[in-house]
Amino acid sequence: MQRAMRLLEAVAERGHGAPAKQLARDAGLALPTAYHLLRTLVHEGYLYRDRGLFFLGEAAERLSSSGAQQKRRSTVSEALAHWRDTLGVPVYFAIYRDGEIEVLCVADSPNTPAVEEWADFRETGHAHAIGQCLLSQLSEEARRDHLDRYPVQSLTPYTVRDEETLLRRLGRIGRMEPVVEQQEYALGTVCAAIPLTVGTTAGTLAISLPSHQATRLLPVAHQLQTEIGKLLGTLAISISI
Repeated sequence: MQRAMRLLEAVAERGHGAPAKQLARDAGLALPTAYHLLRTLVHEGYLYRDRGLFFLGEAAERLSSSGAQQKRRSTVSEALAHWRDTLGVPVYFAIYRDGEIEVLCVADSPNTPAVEEWADFRETGHAHAIGQCLLSQLSEEARRDHLDRYPVQSLTPYTVRDEETLLRRLGRIGRMEPVVEQQEYALGTVCAAIPLTVGTTAGTLAISLPSHQATRLLPVAHQLQTEIGKLLGTLAISISI
């Protein structure tokens, strides 16, 4: 395995391809051993051979892409953790993809716990700030399609009561305006979500607080909003992961 990796690294360093003898020298391998490993790597799709030269294959490209994706995820996680520690609140990153609400990353701690998902986030978008923020970025047709699949239901005494009321509320939300929800999803919790629209994909960064700290909600949300630009490119790329 280690010798095969050395060969892959040798091929990667020679962007215009290289013959087996050159790769054997680069990897410090006997030529017969290099030939055997190269044939195996070609068979598995990690390399391909063209006119006597070896190049990285699709399987190796997928590995590279996967590594890049993991790095981007790690960058987003680190940013959310930084904001959690700086602002003293749990931070959530979510998108709307293929008709579903997806929470991609949450940064919380024992001192700043995230909201317990006691009712499926995907099915209760009408009730929490993340869902309302994502739905507000969709067309009216897409909103109604979502609500046809996941109808409005009362989760707490504060939850919006019917679809038309919700649609009117969503229609009044400004393009870059934080969406605030107070105890509609979980009693004792208030949330705010900031819209992140990248191309045709709706995204959001959100925070939550205990309801007795409700006066902090909007100031902290606006503070987070000023920080987003520093990582917007990475968040945008993460939407495609």
